Amino acid sequence: MMLTDADRQAAADSILRAEETRVVVPQLSKTYPSMTIEDAYDVQRRWAAGRIAKGAKVAGRKIGLTSRAMQMASKMTEPDYGLILDDALFNDGARIPAGTFIKPRLETELAFVMGEDLSGAGCRVHDVMRATEYVTPALEIIDYRTEVPRQIVDTIADNAAFGAIVLGGRIVKPFEVDVRWIGATLSKNGTIEESGVSAAVMGHPAAGIAWLVNKLAPLGDGLKKGEVVLGGSFTRPVDIASGDVIQADYGPLGAIGVSFE
Repeated sequence: MMLTDADRQAAADSILRAEETRVVVPQLSKTYPSMTIEDAYDVQRRWAAGRIAKGAKVAGRKIGLTSRAMQMASKMTEPDYGLILDDALFNDGARIPAGTFIKPRLETELAFVMGEDLSGAGCRVHDVMRATEYVTPALEIIDYRTEVPRQIVDTIADNAAFGAIVLGGRIVKPFEVDVRWIGATLSKNGTIEESGVSAAVMGHPAAGIAWLVNKLAPLGDGLKKGEVVLGGSFTRPVDIASGDVIQADYGPLGAIGVSFE
């Protein structure tokens, strides 16, 4: 049994309320035990509609659960996705209020900026690369608006745990570098906490974006020119708090530095 429209709206309203008050709500999977993945994505869309009604604009998409380990932990066999809103975009050097989030964590990723629209079934990695205008380093701040532990429907409904994105480093054309072998170290307060390489994202950081285009095709949706698409993390998340200084070094692609206050 899928949820009623009223239940879906109530679920979205609870996520919006948690975001505004910085107080987590019970897991939606407990409040609505029959919630399906389809329900969860509809709750996510309703949450986004609520944010857009207050002035936010869609700036792109994010992809999560791109590693096999995270999929197994979530009892999923594929990634999930969410929306990036323009009021959650920061640049290199930003001083970010930690109190904007509930329990923020940070991951290293690559962002693909679309040079043309991309939609339709049968999308492959080469289609993504051809449609991408440039690739740039990015940090994703993830956050939970519900209690833990969470089921996959909780994560999806909660906009795939998206909190914010930080862009920085070098902007490169997608064929100027081998995007599979972009490495990064993630330091907090001068100590390297994590390191990884972009091939850890499904073998190719554009693979998740191709997956997303194929998932959006039956909905009559796709990626739009100018949108920023986060391809998925290739490091484990690192906890962050007020006072932390973060440095992510992407080698030849430059670095991103931000602080939390």
